Amino acid sequence: MNPVLLQISDPHFGTEQAPVVQALARLAHAEAPELVVLSGDITQRATRAQFSAARAFVDSLGAPAVLALPGNHDIPLFALGTRLLDPYGRYCEAFGAELEPVFESAGCLAIAVNTTRWYRHEDGEVSAAQIERVAARLMRATPQQLRVVVVHQPLAVTLPEDASNRLHGREAAVARWAAAGADLVLGGHIHLPFVSPLHETFPDCARALWAVQAGTAVSTRVRAGAPNSVNLIRYASGAAARHCTVERWDCARGAERFEQVASHTLPLADMAAIPHAG
Repeated sequence: MNPVLLQISDPHFGTEQAPVVQALARLAHAEAPELVVLSGDITQRATRAQFSAARAFVDSLGAPAVLALPGNHDIPLFALGTRLLDPYGRYCEAFGAELEPVFESAGCLAIAVNTTRWYRHEDGEVSAAQIERVAARLMRATPQQLRVVVVHQPLAVTLPEDASNRLHGREAAVARWAAAGADLVLGGHIHLPFVSPLHETFPDCARALWAVQAGTAVSTRVRAGAPNSVNLIRYASGAAARHCTVERWDCARGAERFEQVASHTLPLADMAAIPHAG
């Protein structure tokens, strides 16, 4: 089976647009992804009502599996006691106690990394322990699997004004995860969709590794020139030359459906170049 992943990022429930929510549900049912990836900022202000709405929406998609991780907006901002003592409590009520879940199937390995910190308002970071945990799991993947790491804050950006949003610890993470066999790193946070070759911008990235960023899926918080959007990722696990396709699907202002507006075919590292744990 060739897996299809649907990446939904930054829906910011509490600012969602009902027609766009409905359009995304129709797309998900039509494409029937094996896995729905929620790459953070699921809610706008981490209220129970917003998490409940987000959970109901995710359940309505009927996907066989969901891999979610929190974004900085999923930690209460104004409820300071909750932020300090139980920052992920409301998130866990809706999406489970595992903040760094792993999904595995015959054709895909996806590993979530919680890059939020209660003591940071917006910035994200990845620790040395997180980097090694992900690398060890990547090295146990099978040759048939697409290897995906999911974070919230981006590893790379395309605009100067986004530079401050880059993940702290990114240089060490890119080098280690590339060496361990990662193919894609999915992210969000900046509401700007793009695909970027990390192996061309990080000098210690020794093999092909791609950053796949998604826009805001259903929120009113769109950026100029970047409407609501999601990514569909397709992988042919039996192909002789490893590759995957990242499709960007947009829902333009006033539209009633998501439409494909871009497609990137990404060459992936040869199987022989991927290390395996002993």
